[in-house]
Amino acid sequence: MIPTRTAALSAVLSAALLAGCATGPDAHPGDPLEPYNRAMTTFNDNVDKAVLKPVATLYKDVTPQPVRTGVGNFFGNLGDAWSFVNNLLQLRGREAFDSMVRFTTNTVFGLGGLLDVASEAGIARHKQDFGLTLAHWGVGPGPYLVLPLLGPSTVRDTLALPADWYGDPLAYLRPVSHRNSLVGLGFVNKRASLLGATSVLDAAALDPYSFTRDVYLGLRANAVQGDDALDDDQGGQLPDDY
Repeated sequence: MIPTRTAALSAVLSAALLAGCATGPDAHPGDPLEPYNRAMTTFNDNVDKAVLKPVATLYKDVTPQPVRTGVGNFFGNLGDAWSFVNNLLQLRGREAFDSMVRFTTNTVFGLGGLLDVASEAGIARHKQDFGLTLAHWGVGPGPYLVLPLLGPSTVRDTLALPADWYGDPLAYLRPVSHRNSLVGLGFVNKRASLLGATSVLDAAALDPYSFTRDVYLGLRANAVQGDDALDDDQGGQLPDDY
């Protein structure tokens, strides 16, 4: 499954580059692939309206809040394990230590991560991914890029995705059907947490595409600079409010 994902990423990058660049006085300097990105955003929005949003709404309606919180904690705990590796690769000793303590504490005392004991104990989350590790060592973000289903990214962060997938503990869960079920659960749970935020975005932003792009690029830039305000839960990714 991982090699297939890597091939799909290569196809997306090739298609985006072949789609041409936006030009003119109003072109965003970080978004030369805007025509492609807007088309992909429209595709993602249509899939979301037809499939993802209804499924997430049903999930939210039938699943109690404590259960949804536990599911979010579980996947956040798995993320702490990969954050530990990336903090090490970035030579961020304190953050790596916190990530290791969070993962071990929540795994052992938090029922496999369903309970976020570490946060209750005041241990900060320093979320990192391989895209931020590449940035730490001088790799620029490249153009803004909207991925099928996954949404906002950059060329650098897209190229880093195979490493992030290999670093996800779920990638090694067998049988594969169990792994895929958990991946699907995490995706639906995340989408359910964004139901209210997406409605606010659609109503408040004159151009949701530009708003999302600018927020994403800003958060990633701040995360590369080591802004501690992004460490807890965000790690430079879009927070739950977007």
